[in-house]
Amino acid sequence: MTPEAIRTISDLRRKFYSLFASAMKTPVILAGNSQTGDSYVASWLDDRQQLNYVRIQAHTAPDHLIPGRPFILRMSMNKGIGIMPRAIWGSECQGLNRDWHFELTVLPEEILDFLPWIVSFVKTHNHNTPTAWTQEPPHPCDFKLVSGLLLSDQAWTRKAWQLQSARVAW
Repeated sequence: MTPEAIRTISDLRRKFYSLFASAMKTPVILAGNSQTGDSYVASWLDDRQQLNYVRIQAHTAPDHLIPGRPFILRMSMNKGIGIMPRAIWGSECQGLNRDWHFELTVLPEEILDFLPWIVSFVKTHNHNTPTAWTQEPPHPCDFKLVSGLLLSDQAWTRKAWQLQSARVAW
């Protein structure tokens, strides 16, 4: 990644995780190094004392070899990081929540707009019941909803998908 892309993702992570922690109204722990890698995550315990986490990483980013590569971010929830240290949360933690996971792929300028949508999504899964989800995403996305239930574990904003699909121009 270019230094500018590294700064951008670091700033977006810091802003998103801070706003996410405030909006969740539950203790959220930030762990890892936001400057150096994809291991920087925000984690919290749900009502069943299971560990949940969200991670923001670069899906694609410009670098010195391919400066025209699009900058696309992926936000993963409860997916793709393996196990988090139980010591972070202590003895009350009942282990990693493996009941649900979701990935959202967005452009950097879209990610902060998704904060209320993500918080709503997380809260519908907090009780592990299939709750109808009626909140519209802040940017057009391609995913399937049937009677308010999300049928896929991943979504892309249309702009992110268009940039990814146009990769021949990189």
